[in-house]
Amino acid sequence: MRRRTAAASALLAAAAALVPAAVPAAAAPAGAHGADREAASPAGKAAELQRALDGIVAAGVPGAIAEVREGGRVWRTSSGVADLQDGRRAQPADRVRAGSVTKTFVATVVLQLVAEGRIGLDDPIGRHLPGLVPDQVDGAPVTVRQLLGHTSGIPNYTDVLRRDGDDPVRKLQHSHYTPRELVAIATKELEATRKTPEAKEPRVPGQPRKWAYSNTNYVILAMLIEKTTGRPLDQEIGRRIVRPLHLTGTTIPTTEQLPGRHMNGYERLPGETAPADFTDFSPTAFWGPGNIVSTTADLNRFYRALAGGRLLPAHLLQEMRTFQETEPGSERAYGLGLESRSAYCPGEKPVWGHTGSVPGYSTFSFTSADGDRQITLAVNISLTIPEKANDAAVKAFGTALCKK
Repeated sequence: MRRRTAAASALLAAAAALVPAAVPAAAAPAGAHGADREAASPAGKAAELQRALDGIVAAGVPGAIAEVREGGRVWRTSSGVADLQDGRRAQPADRVRAGSVTKTFVATVVLQLVAEGRIGLDDPIGRHLPGLVPDQVDGAPVTVRQLLGHTSGIPNYTDVLRRDGDDPVRKLQHSHYTPRELVAIATKELEATRKTPEAKEPRVPGQPRKWAYSNTNYVILAMLIEKTTGRPLDQEIGRRIVRPLHLTGTTIPTTEQLPGRHMNGYERLPGETAPADFTDFSPTAFWGPGNIVSTTADLNRFYRALAGGRLLPAHLLQEMRTFQETEPGSERAYGLGLESRSAYCPGEKPVWGHTGSVPGYSTFSFTSADGDRQITLAVNISLTIPEKANDAAVKAFGTALCKK
């Protein structure tokens, strides 16, 4: 994969990177159009944001949409097309697959159950889901907290699936997995890694496991929600978050089809001249870690409610926002279902939120440290997004989130 700047690479922290490497993309039909402002906004910022989205499209992305909130002001903008076949323009209210932004929704519900005393943050997961994963991973039980923060030591099932044949993304597109099957893929990988020479080094007692992003963690947490509440995941997220916050464009689909008005999702795969359409996708492939469909407005509303204390008591929001280093020297840190980024606004406190990436869609939803500024940006390409588009996206984030 081509060398990228640190900030651009941060934008490509894909939750489900199933293609071995990104490939260059040719320019796509664009036709940028102007901002749709709901309220008055600083003209300079609005124009700069529009130029950034136009730059994303000019770099080879079919379409880009964004909503920005600053204090009491809201403005929305878009560029490019939602559908390469009919040329329909992208609109700020279009629905997209939000990918791993789903993790914040799942983490919020889990922490609500902690607040209700129904589960403990440091409970071993085997207490609630016996036999699902080994009782000991690296010499210690896996806890709810570790699953939320990606320190469980359980492998990422999507890493395994991306090694499955010559065309793993297309294979996954129309696949069907049960949650237990997804977890079993990861636990089988865990058993295999235990037999490698590296695994024979004893783990220091009491030493925390290294951070390692794993979609499997959130499959398990989704199963925990269902086991604890007795209701399906979509219903529980609906009654606890979606309906109370009036997130009218947010759903958890149960079929491959993407509901409502939406952007189609595309990838430019090796050896194919036309962009491949990944709009329709198996609802089971990313069940738990990445299956929510939403809009830029809904995601901003969700994160603003979370930051404002409407969804969690203060002490659990603090737990959620206690960020730890992911890798030495990285500008990315991770809490419990939230990530923070220090590169977007140099010299200012890190912004927080989550990225989301599934085939055909990349979504980025972040809030300034003081909670006053927000941006949700979505584009309808992910695994093969061009480098220049990432540079333009970084500019959009700086425009929306930084004080200067």
